[in-house]
Amino acid sequence: MLWSVAQRAKKYIRVLTGKPDAKAILRGGPSHPNLYATVKLYQTGDGVLVCAEAGGLPDKDGACSGGVFGFHIHEGTSCTGTAADPFADTKGHFNPDGCRHPYHAGDMPPLFSSGGRAFLVFLTNRFKVRDVVGRTVVIHAGRDDFTTQPSGDSGKKIACGVITA
Repeated sequence: MLWSVAQRAKKYIRVLTGKPDAKAILRGGPSHPNLYATVKLYQTGDGVLVCAEAGGLPDKDGACSGGVFGFHIHEGTSCTGTAADPFADTKGHFNPDGCRHPYHAGDMPPLFSSGGRAFLVFLTNRFKVRDVVGRTVVIHAGRDDFTTQPSGDSGKKIACGVITA
């Protein structure tokens, strides 16, 4: 059945107003202590509906202001690390099928900052919620170029959170 845009939007709005199947609360690392985000995951018959909201993103000033930030689910289960890489234990992108970037299960659309805030909702069939509970969600300092292997050259990890059911 081919649904109209309005019908599909109503369906997903009903999903988004319910309790998520899993979520992650992200906090910025030492270089971005005011960065925070919430990522909610909803399992649907169409795939996983992901809703992300972030604040405290580092913005650029001027005519071409804002920022674009890599946004991924990583295979690691902890937001710990070292002084040089506070989120080193997040490991690489979640990629159970061994795909090339940007086809990893954990590759997600970038966050586009608007005055330090971002909001993103998208649907993916690359994973099920149960596959990612316990893994980490990471915001990177730069944009994902969707080409460079193995992870899109999106820069340092600046925020992290563990996905919980």
